Amino acid sequence: MYNTGMPDAVDMQDAVRSLLAALGEDPDREGLRATPRRVERSLRFLTSGYRADVDQVLNGALFTVDYSEMVIVKDIDFYSLCEHHLLPFFGKCHIAYIPTDRVIGLSKMPRLVDVFSRRLQIQERLTNQIADTIRDKISPLGVAVVMEATHLCMSMRGVEKQNSFAVTSAMHGAFRDSARTRMEFLELLRLRSGTRAPRGSMAAADLAEFED
Repeated sequence: MYNTGMPDAVDMQDAVRSLLAALGEDPDREGLRATPRRVERSLRFLTSGYRADVDQVLNGALFTVDYSEMVIVKDIDFYSLCEHHLLPFFGKCHIAYIPTDRVIGLSKMPRLVDVFSRRLQIQERLTNQIADTIRDKISPLGVAVVMEATHLCMSMRGVEKQNSFAVTSAMHGAFRDSARTRMEFLELLRLRSGTRAPRGSMAAADLAEFED
């Protein structure tokens, strides 16, 4: 599905030079002379998820434990590139799962999010990829992923709505089958050190409506 080979630096830099010229700029002027190299290095990092191996990222951090309650890692910052306009979208990712007999090391959750967000993406696919990977790696009783993001393709161009954000979710197993489990998860997302989420954050009622 993906070409996971290392992109050719010269080809990428030449493409950036051509784009600058097509925009009516002079790629050889002082301010733009190093731009092709900078853009090439930037894009190489921002799409490094194509070349990441999930098993190496997890690095064996799958542990057998006697625990069958909900595990939640929330407010994971992520940054990605919209595949339609190559503009950033960014926000928070919240992950929950109910283990059967294995858990994933907590520090691996943000790394897993990075693997899939550092690609050309749409938010819906990104949400599903994170949930599907957790489901495949530890076979939990249920897994849920919720992502909230601001899309610059909506705020900088197009409809130019600066205050809008998109919410997507992927619910599997107990989170899909049990309304009680799902609502417990959504209520826990609202907690911020014992306080309600700040204005502008997702409310459980909002996501419940989204899920319907």
